[in-house]
Amino acid sequence: MLVSKKNIVCLSLIALLPISLLLAISLGTINISFAEVMTILLGLNSESANATHTLVVEKIRLPRALLAALVGALLAICGAATQGLFRNPLADPSLIGVTAGASAGASLTIFSLSSLTASTNISGLWLVSLGAFIGGAVAVIGVYRLATTKNGTSVATMLLAGIAITAVAGGLNSLIEFFADNEALRRISLWKMGGLDGADTQRTATAALVALIVIAILPRYATALNALLLGESEARHLGISVQKTKLHLILLVALAVGVSVALAGTIAFVGLVVPHMIRLLIGPNHRYLLPLSALGGASLLLLADTLARTIVAPIELPVGLVTALLGAPFFISLLRQRGNYGIK
Repeated sequence: MLVSKKNIVCLSLIALLPISLLLAISLGTINISFAEVMTILLGLNSESANATHTLVVEKIRLPRALLAALVGALLAICGAATQGLFRNPLADPSLIGVTAGASAGASLTIFSLSSLTASTNISGLWLVSLGAFIGGAVAVIGVYRLATTKNGTSVATMLLAGIAITAVAGGLNSLIEFFADNEALRRISLWKMGGLDGADTQRTATAALVALIVIAILPRYATALNALLLGESEARHLGISVQKTKLHLILLVALAVGVSVALAGTIAFVGLVVPHMIRLLIGPNHRYLLPLSALGGASLLLLADTLARTIVAPIELPVGLVTALLGAPFFISLLRQRGNYGIK
């Protein structure tokens, strides 16, 4: 029996995720063999295991790898949903202002509540996450309102509105940085560059909770997203509540991107590159596109973070810088081929 291309892609992505996870845990300033990593993770021969390696794996690399996988999955699945919602392969959460709004919200929270958010307890983390979520929600709702008229949602207006909202959020960020003290300025700068070096159990648990909510709910909108690909009028004729669907998707995207920015800073292009590559391989059916994008995003950010930690070791590059350098050429290629995708 022949195996379909869709099944091959699915099996490949499922296999790639644990491989990427093992690479992320094994490679670094201290290289640890796969066998020893498995021994530590499974708790086998714990007495004979290298104490230093055990500490590195359990306290540093495992939380970081899990956070990278969760954030990557969130960004990619939200990118797939956003592209389906706006029927455009360029509609990445970063390009429509969600990431900039979330970053501004997190920065404003850090600046306004510096004494609370400076703490490493769960309340400080949730305050920053809430601020990022509110900022992302305000940005995406603003873009949506600007791009929507009685005739529907204009993709061109949406992208232009995203540029405007991103500019406003960038100006607000700069204003906050101007008045911030050294400690707040340093923390804001870390959000903007994107990094996973602050990974710990609390951050990983927060990402896992949000990922569980978003990844469980978003695939339920696969049929609605498939209908929206035909156009809003056609989707309404098929019984889809277009406005309610848009609102729910926007709130889910704002939640996921807002918390991702709060936990890992601004990480660009994951939400653009991964869904687009998966769509080229298996087609636009969101029943498969959404979950496979989550798998691909998790693997991509794991590999990008591994590269960021090892390419100029012992110096560690911000993972947001690595994803930007990898994603920008892909985005440029999309612009050059925009006629093939029906983008005007």
